[in-house]
Amino acid sequence: MTPARPSPTPDAVFAAQQAWRWTAAQTTAPQRQIILRRLHDAVRAHRTALADALRRDLGKSRAEAELTEIHPVLEELQHVIRRLPRWMAPRRVRTPLALVGSSSELRATSRGVTLILSPWNYPVNLALAPLVASLAAGNTVILKPSEKAPHVARALHDLIDSVFEPKLAAVITGDADTARALTALPFDHILFTGSTAVGRHVMQAAAANLTSVTLELGGKSPAIVDSSADLRLAAERIAWGKFLNAGQTCMAPDYVLIAESQRDAFVSAVQEITTQRFGTPERLRGGPDYGRMVDAASVERLERLTRQSAVQGARIVLGGEFDPQARFISPTVVTDVTPDMPLMQEELFGPVLPVLTYRTLDEALEYVRRNDPPLALYVFAQDAGVIERSKRHTTSGGLVVNGTVIHLTNPNLPFGGVGTSGMGAYHGEHGFRTFSHERAIMHEGPRSSVRFTYPPYGRPLPRVAAWALRALERQTGPRD
Repeated sequence: MTPARPSPTPDAVFAAQQAWRWTAAQTTAPQRQIILRRLHDAVRAHRTALADALRRDLGKSRAEAELTEIHPVLEELQHVIRRLPRWMAPRRVRTPLALVGSSSELRATSRGVTLILSPWNYPVNLALAPLVASLAAGNTVILKPSEKAPHVARALHDLIDSVFEPKLAAVITGDADTARALTALPFDHILFTGSTAVGRHVMQAAAANLTSVTLELGGKSPAIVDSSADLRLAAERIAWGKFLNAGQTCMAPDYVLIAESQRDAFVSAVQEITTQRFGTPERLRGGPDYGRMVDAASVERLERLTRQSAVQGARIVLGGEFDPQARFISPTVVTDVTPDMPLMQEELFGPVLPVLTYRTLDEALEYVRRNDPPLALYVFAQDAGVIERSKRHTTSGGLVVNGTVIHLTNPNLPFGGVGTSGMGAYHGEHGFRTFSHERAIMHEGPRSSVRFTYPPYGRPLPRVAAWALRALERQTGPRD
């Protein structure tokens, strides 16, 4: 058996990747496809180890690990491999008539040495999907996984170490101090996925080196249920999106806004669907289908917010079981919630669903606008006018009509936030563009008149350029 390579220091890896970045940048589409196929094969070879690590860190079932973590990465790789030659091809763009004989193009060039800071909630998917984009763009990559999912971090290290030399791609494990040390280095691009608070620190560190950043953050993503909605469908899909991964999904519906007259029917449907999905409370807690919180502190935080809201008048109508030692929170629904309650003051990031009511759609849309732009907005309605108003009168990173979370699975759609929920996007071609620099290239022809020589300052312009200048003078007056 070949012994594992000793883990190099972050500074040593960064220096090696700086030395290699121009070689990586010169790779052709077929060469990058080979790199990505090697990664694809490595993910398949390590899928059992990855699934086991996800079970140990987050209590994910094998089915959930495959559905939300491993399979999406394999799909992303296949999508990128097929389309990469077209994305890399120079794109001709139009050139003004005055520049006779000139041609213009856009060429996607590699950024250089890149850093990916990935989170713990989807520690495989949200580490490897950006890695795919960066390698496709011809960069070198340092991946720093979250220390809160240590078994996955080790599995990712073993996977990448088995297929790439550190000068091209490497995993560096460690705590928050390691992440801070990495962000202080002069990377050419950083992609961070995590909380808004930490995202601000990453952006501040990047500013010292004028490093460009992509920030994938979060926030309180609302689900608006209109009176025209199919209530059963809304309850089913909101419950699925909320309780997936024990609610630890950046795009999970954080709270529900529903018409007053429909609240009770909606809550009853969620209760019924949750029982059907997870079974009895005993099976819910002991079975393999429902995940665990990442740590005891997360359980304690959500319990505090829920209990404090209950003291102020909220009602726990489903669940409400909190066990920090077991890292367990039962699927919980809370009604009679008002905007000033603790549950509405921060992103919940767990399986607690506050339900608020509204009287008119304008009231619901105004509430969404009053808060920070969410990473996602979910609108449940059958009325086309309601759907269009929701699109036109709100902003969010993404919007799904009559569904939740599912837009993440479409590689043709960008995944990203806006404002406090993030900046920039990736997935598919959008990820390739994020990790590339769109270089403007122009070949000037021998008859180009870009210098605007014009009597009495020089020789006459070519006929086309002179015609264009006369047309401009008719609109703006003669040049001085």
